[in-house]
Amino acid sequence: MRQLEDRSRAAVISLPDASNRRANGELSRFRRRVYESLNRRADALFELADAVLCADGPVRSVAELSLAGEHRRGYGSGYAALARGSMDVPRLQTALSAAPIPRAADGRLVLAVDVTCWLRPEAHTCPQRILCHTYGRGKDQHMMVPGWPYSVVVALESGRGSWTAPLDAVRLAPGDNAASVTARQIRGVVDRLVAAGHWRPGDPDILLVADAGYDGPRLAHVLADLPITVLVRMRTDRVLHRPVPPQPPGTLGRPRRHGDEFAFGDPATWGHPDVVTETTTRLYGPALVRAWDRLHPRLTHRIAWAGHDGTLPIIEGTVIRLEVHRLPSGAIPKPVWLWHSRIGLDATEVDLAWQAFLRRFDIEHTFRMLKQTLGWTTPKLRSPEAADRWTWLQLTAYTQLRLARDLTADLRRPWEKPRQARRLTPARVRRGFRNLRPQLACPAGVPKPSRPGPGRPAGTPNQRPASRHDVHTFTSTNKPKPKHRKNTKSSNPRPRRPG
Repeated sequence: MRQLEDRSRAAVISLPDASNRRANGELSRFRRRVYESLNRRADALFELADAVLCADGPVRSVAELSLAGEHRRGYGSGYAALARGSMDVPRLQTALSAAPIPRAADGRLVLAVDVTCWLRPEAHTCPQRILCHTYGRGKDQHMMVPGWPYSVVVALESGRGSWTAPLDAVRLAPGDNAASVTARQIRGVVDRLVAAGHWRPGDPDILLVADAGYDGPRLAHVLADLPITVLVRMRTDRVLHRPVPPQPPGTLGRPRRHGDEFAFGDPATWGHPDVVTETTTRLYGPALVRAWDRLHPRLTHRIAWAGHDGTLPIIEGTVIRLEVHRLPSGAIPKPVWLWHSRIGLDATEVDLAWQAFLRRFDIEHTFRMLKQTLGWTTPKLRSPEAADRWTWLQLTAYTQLRLARDLTADLRRPWEKPRQARRLTPARVRRGFRNLRPQLACPAGVPKPSRPGPGRPAGTPNQRPASRHDVHTFTSTNKPKPKHRKNTKSSNPRPRRPG
């Protein structure tokens, strides 16, 4: 009798408070929305995602996920569900956008976009593979490896952590224009966030942060009708232009469209900055920030602007130069050049801009979590459609970890330091998800008893070999260099003047 009283008392003590009840309900609602978005083989796909969340250690094989207690089906059901299952992707996108979204320190939504690759170098029977850019082991070395590139959009949050909120993932097919795909992807994400009530008229504009591989002025021009601001990093050899000064009376000839040059590599062309701020950061030490207002690139009818009709626009923005004293890795820091699509920024807005760009690196931690712990690139899938289904299961699994960060206990290792509930990493939240799962909604049905098929008789050769597919050497934004050109750097590189 005393044991029953102690057990009931422990249950009462372990009941969550009101905030945890709301988080628990939000997580259960998200799980139901995910299950409703799965069509064919929904139960197997849903339990496969639960096995990813509750497995011990990193995911090394899809078949080994059947050993988890949360996976009630055979070891072959995982690959079968990925190969022959189906899901409603628009409903999954709506479910991800309807979940709670983190915000920056000033209350605005901050989105980050980047491309990561699922490398498949030896998968000769996999179609639609593209040569993906990967970094080599040496300095300034890179390799082109066949694989499936994915463009991922996440929402960033403030504070000392690496959490993000994945919102969308699109696989780049051969021949796709990465700039056009990114613009459509961002437009769809913003429309869903507005429909979900995360942005209302009168709220600050949504900030889009991207790396130097994206054309910031092009994104700002295409997405000008949306409540969005673009912040991208620019290469250190770029050359922009100032506004055209007033033309003196009586001057003949066509008026100028571009003012004096502003070369990133030539300090003599910078002039006096419009905004100068100095601050001290925890990771980077003293930081010097300078900003120049109303600078624009000189566009040409090529690359992203090849199909533009009429006169090319003048897209002005603010250029921000960030200098820090040190890096966490110990490497020598280099100045970072940023281009902001808004003009007339004050010191506070400039500081918020470069701090938001530093948060962009959290998306790299998300990619590492998906690949190394959740096993995103582990399965040897043949069709790209199966890879898309596995990718969406990974995004839903990561979102469940984010919603459960306040509900799970810290099951730390003896050599790990204690952390607060809001400071748990995604890997440490995953350790306690198995204890939380019985309290959540589990809409997947019990598997029906069945017998395995006879399969191909032993000793009978395969009469239907898989087709082999060539690797697509380039997309519209990844064209290979001519063979007659040497891949060497010039000792005196010329600044990049075209936009």
